[in-house]
Amino acid sequence: MSVSLVGAQWFKSSRSSGSKDCVEVAFHGGVVGVRDSKNTTGPALKFTPGEWDAFTAGVVGGEFDRR
Repeated sequence: MSVSLVGAQWFKSSRSSGSKDCVEVAFHGGVVGVRDSKNTTGPALKFTPGEWDAFTAGVVGGEFDRR
């Protein structure tokens, strides 16, 4: 995906502690960006809204739980 995330508004989960050991998410230009909060100038993963919805549904549904 060649969409730029420059100018995106990044945020962390409301459940995030005060530390920087988190990921940040941005919804910008028709993509969903995910980056490491410890390296905000580093690379970001980019997903389509459908891919992001499938991922978050999997998280909520326990698809990625360690068994």
